[in-house]
Amino acid sequence: MASRFKLVFAVSLLLLLLDFCRGSIVGVCYGRNADDLPTPDKVAQLVQLHKIKYLRIYDSNIQVLKAFANTGVELMVGVPNSDLLAFSQFQSNADSWLKNSILPYYPATKITYITVGLEVTESPDNASALVVPAMQNILTALKKVGLHKRIKVSSTHSLGVLSRSFPPSAGAFNSSHAYFLKPMLEFLAENQSPFMIDLYPYYAYRDSPNNVSLDYALFESSSEVIDPNTGLLYTNMFDAQIDALYFALMALNFRTIRIMVTETGWPSKGSSKEKAATPDNAQTYNTNLIRHVINDSGTPAKPGEELDVYIFSLFNENRKPGMESERNWGLFYPDQTSVYNLDFTGKGAVDMTNSGNGTKSNGTTWCIASSKASESDLQNALDWACGSGNVDCSAIQPSQPCFEPDNLVSHASFAFNSYYQQNGASDVACSFGGNGVKVDKDPSKSIFYSESDYIPDYTN
Repeated sequence: MASRFKLVFAVSLLLLLLDFCRGSIVGVCYGRNADDLPTPDKVAQLVQLHKIKYLRIYDSNIQVLKAFANTGVELMVGVPNSDLLAFSQFQSNADSWLKNSILPYYPATKITYITVGLEVTESPDNASALVVPAMQNILTALKKVGLHKRIKVSSTHSLGVLSRSFPPSAGAFNSSHAYFLKPMLEFLAENQSPFMIDLYPYYAYRDSPNNVSLDYALFESSSEVIDPNTGLLYTNMFDAQIDALYFALMALNFRTIRIMVTETGWPSKGSSKEKAATPDNAQTYNTNLIRHVINDSGTPAKPGEELDVYIFSLFNENRKPGMESERNWGLFYPDQTSVYNLDFTGKGAVDMTNSGNGTKSNGTTWCIASSKASESDLQNALDWACGSGNVDCSAIQPSQPCFEPDNLVSHASFAFNSYYQQNGASDVACSFGGNGVKVDKDPSKSIFYSESDYIPDYTN
């Protein structure tokens, strides 16, 4: 009995440590306010191809939940503001929603968070008072089926919940929101749920370029901003905004609530009044953001603190109202081509000089399957190339000229190179989520089908 107890304790401790040592994550927001987006199943292929492992959606759309079943991608689903009244009034509404919209797809579809309401303090219908009751009813519904520890409940906010954010140490919540913020913070602390915030240094720069430098907003500043109250040094606005929220939480004695950034990003195109909205700036911001997060840098007030971040957004959304930039936050165009090159691992080098088109081939490079790619990753990339990538893969079908050798690496190399050549032989066209690699010898004139088989000919 003692040995069994020790084993159970050891396993439990290991699982706890694995979760504790997970590190910061980078996800992407999948908004669908557009009429030209690919179907959810094609989006699931695209997301897997680019090794995006965390995704936020703004509702519980059945087709989306089905598309991400058995993909391993973790989803954050949302309860729209329009549903808050029904969810806050009756427990039965929350129970029915969970039963009909979540449980049929879980756990095949990995759902880890439910966000209740979207930036309610910015909403014209003033639904703030409904948020906490709706959160409580959804939590109760989760408890009934034993999922309250696996699926966390929270709500997202804009930085407008703060009345002051500079200097960071003076960060304070707006007193007009106290009636719902205090019970919400108590809910989050009790249930170990994160405080979710949507942060946009872009807007701070756009609206006040005389007070905020572009480099400071883009993580590119070589100078430092000093908080006079603490002496802490800030080299970027993102950290300063996060720390303002940390100090606001500490001022109310909520020191244990962790922060999650559920939206941040930079637009790649804007109106004449939005000159900072360019592909280069968007690429710079998001690349630096990813590296900052993946390295677990933390912030000056909380160095080394893990911080999960979701980039807005997966696609450009042509039905979003407002200025031109509102429709151009996407990492991808609706045809699934990249707006600019972005490495989601935070480890690779990114060419910042070509506005997302990458380095053009001089006609002497080809794209083949990487020998380091797993079979499942190659298959996903092949399926995408032959499907959403619009590659004609008839030549690698049985009895066709490129069917032999009949193996996954050979077929993937054919599809990769076809896509690469028909998309301008750019660097990004040979990415395939890190599963493609460029070579300088024509594969059609050599017998090799992956980089491990490729031996350069030095005799010519």
